Amino acid sequence: MILITGASGQLGRLVIDNLLNTTPANQIVAAVRNPENIADLAEKGVQIRQADYSDLDSLVAAMQGVEKVLLVSSSEVGQRVEQHRNVIHAAKEAGVALIAYTSILNADTSPLILAKEHVTTENLLAESGVPHVLLRNGWYSENYTMGLATALEYGVVGCAGDGKLSTAARADYAAAAAAVLVKDGQAGKVYELAGDNAFTLSEYAAAISKVSGKTVAYQNVPEAEYTKILVGAGLPEGFSAILADSETGASKGGLHSDSKDLSTLIGRSTTSIEVSIKAAL
Repeated sequence: MILITGASGQLGRLVIDNLLNTTPANQIVAAVRNPENIADLAEKGVQIRQADYSDLDSLVAAMQGVEKVLLVSSSEVGQRVEQHRNVIHAAKEAGVALIAYTSILNADTSPLILAKEHVTTENLLAESGVPHVLLRNGWYSENYTMGLATALEYGVVGCAGDGKLSTAARADYAAAAAAVLVKDGQAGKVYELAGDNAFTLSEYAAAISKVSGKTVAYQNVPEAEYTKILVGAGLPEGFSAILADSETGASKGGLHSDSKDLSTLIGRSTTSIEVSIKAAL
């Protein structure tokens, strides 16, 4: 059986959708804090088990009889290490044969603050002795296209300079995770997962202009100013600082890779930013 943590999240749901194309539904376990949120998966025959990243006992119970686990990184920045530690401990106690972990692109060399918890988790996996595979995901294209309405009205604003962004659609990363979970011999592998066609934010603005027919420009600002802009848009100050740091990291190459691991795993080219823009309009 294959267990997906965070199964009610956007990535987890997409992974399960992919697995249903290759794996009997009763061999898929959706682990989720609130089972009622994924009742539709139960109707498809997927096993639903209650589990909370912060509740070790619930994780141990959920993993009984499970062969492989996809540890989708927790969304609670600052609490991830202990939550991931619980999942790894539970997997080891349950005798799981493989953990696949969604880390971050270039984790071991990344300048991003966000990379720290991922690196620590990778080290925990190594120390645990549980066979594992690292899925180092790049940025989702949706990280940008979710703000498309604002970009069309005010332009694209950021602090990434001319840094290249090797983004791909969330669905691409989900397809890759599902592919790894059904393959044999994955223990010890490290996949640097990134989009085929990198772009700068100036090129992103140009792509919006091309697709929408409305002229959109990119304005690069200092990191501190971009943080203030995000706070002014209603985001928490701490999270705004992390996003701004990520953009600065992109200017240093932290979100760029020439790796073709993602397109190789999914058997096709990754979704272009233009296609993602069209989908978001």
